[in-house]
Amino acid sequence: MKRRDFLWLTAAAATAASRKPNIVVILSDDFGYGSLNCYGADPKLIRTPHMDRLAKEGLRFTDANTPSSVCSPTRYGLMTGRYCWRTTLKYEVLPTPAPLHIETERLTLASLLKSEGYNTAAIGKWHLGYGTGKADFTGDLKPGPFQLGFDYHYAVPQNHGDASGVYVENHRVAGLRSANKVPAGTTPYGSQYMGIDAPQRVDVDVMDTLTSRAMDWISKQNKSTPFFLYFTPVAVHQPITPSAATNGTSSAGALGDWIHDLDNSVGRILKVLDEQKATEDTLLVFTSDNGGVLQTSGDRPEAIAHRSGLKVNGDWRGGKHSSYQGGFRVPFLVRWPGKSPAGESSSETINLVDLLATFAAVVGKPLPKTPTAAEDSFNMLPAFLGRSSKKPIRKSMITHSADGVFAIRQGPWKYIEGKSAKPADRVPAPRRSELTPQLFNLSEDPGEEKNIIAQQPEIASRLSALLKESRDKAYTRASE
Repeated sequence: MKRRDFLWLTAAAATAASRKPNIVVILSDDFGYGSLNCYGADPKLIRTPHMDRLAKEGLRFTDANTPSSVCSPTRYGLMTGRYCWRTTLKYEVLPTPAPLHIETERLTLASLLKSEGYNTAAIGKWHLGYGTGKADFTGDLKPGPFQLGFDYHYAVPQNHGDASGVYVENHRVAGLRSANKVPAGTTPYGSQYMGIDAPQRVDVDVMDTLTSRAMDWISKQNKSTPFFLYFTPVAVHQPITPSAATNGTSSAGALGDWIHDLDNSVGRILKVLDEQKATEDTLLVFTSDNGGVLQTSGDRPEAIAHRSGLKVNGDWRGGKHSSYQGGFRVPFLVRWPGKSPAGESSSETINLVDLLATFAAVVGKPLPKTPTAAEDSFNMLPAFLGRSSKKPIRKSMITHSADGVFAIRQGPWKYIEGKSAKPADRVPAPRRSELTPQLFNLSEDPGEEKNIIAQQPEIASRLSALLKESRDKAYTRASE
């Protein structure tokens, strides 16, 4: 980087830090790369005007990735700047009654920003656990988000349609009446609800409820104090439950309608920012926790959407759970008026674990040295500001599938290790092909159709060694 560019970035970072912008992160659920118009979705099938507004008014990243192809590991990584596979969670996700998975002494997005004077809230799907043992939904759910730096919390505890059937507000079940169990029926997944004695969620109303809570929280913020909102809609995760307002509005079936609910939710957040005259002072990031569910046969909404022509993950191979790019490559939109260029795109390779280091740079807060915090988080502020450099900010990136299969990317190369943390006989049959070492050149073969490991054994060997080194060393970010 030339000296004048370095000085410009330093000045820009200092200016950004002095102004301390509001920060809003919207983390959608199972929302694939090709599921919105500004990333290629056919407007004859679905329409995403509010997300497209973000693209027009901000920066669209084309190589943004999640650390995992399934939800709670990505949420851990986003919140801590650390790959989740460094914890006890080596594959799959946390169950509904799981204890809090983030150590309370660990630096998080919320604790970092709270230390800089921010009001903080986590509203939406949580899926990171509560308490120190099996979560007791009849008592105080501590430790929880409050112990991680959040001032307010309103959430679906695990997943849309999860067995809790209730909302959590701050550190208690919302409206809890007693510790008694009540009849509650069967979840959309076929298991029994826990029977918690509290008002039960109505699935078709959840998106409206969460969005309204987020809007209400934003509207109550004091303009003299910056705020951080971590807003995590349940759409477009199963069960597919479009609202009455969107039912039948797409040409891609119920999933398309559900996408319209997500877009409407984004639009409502943008509206309240406009109404509060906070838009110009807010850095907003919209993204997803992993790729979309790829279903090509059967009568599930995802399969119906596929047959309609909607390519939820664009041209990337695979989807949620898998080791291929469709599981990790996600939409990533950054709107920061006066800072991020409007209507442009960036090909910088970024990962959701990078948000912690990036927001630290935004507010001018030095990170602790590795390996004490943000072990795998890289500062993407130059990319957010639309500045390009001759060398990529990330030299490499590790991804991890729902089955615990590691892959590593470096430049155009992607190496899939071909081993799972899960016993191989428990890996679903459609994904057992991933239990073979594979090498792809994504520049020449973005669809990962040609495994060239036999033709390039030295590159595979180098990437395999780098993957091992990164795991053994316990961090990938160099201390500054």
